[in-house]
Amino acid sequence: MSLGPYTYVTLSMTQAQTPRLIVSFHTSEVGVRAHVIDERRPYLAFSTPEADVSVSTTGGGPVTNADLILARDIYSAAARYLADCERLHIEQSATGKATDQTAA
Repeated sequence: MSLGPYTYVTLSMTQAQTPRLIVSFHTSEVGVRAHVIDERRPYLAFSTPEADVSVSTTGGGPVTNADLILARDIYSAAARYLADCERLHIEQSATGKATDQTAA
């Protein structure tokens, strides 16, 4: 079974734990943008018609060493995601399993 494009959002809240929000994008309708606010605070944003998720600096303040580490981790993960998508697309195209599904 193959589902159409979708965004899945879950919020878990219990008295004993910190609330946990999970956002999963399973659609090609994801928009990605990066910008700098007031020439001091960068942000990275992902959005679909159903949800928006953004990442910015610690406490919304100046860039810290921890922010640099996170930005490098995001960059590395995005490069791995791209490589995996390219590899699987080639493999799936060779076996006839690749699709060009567009969202309605």
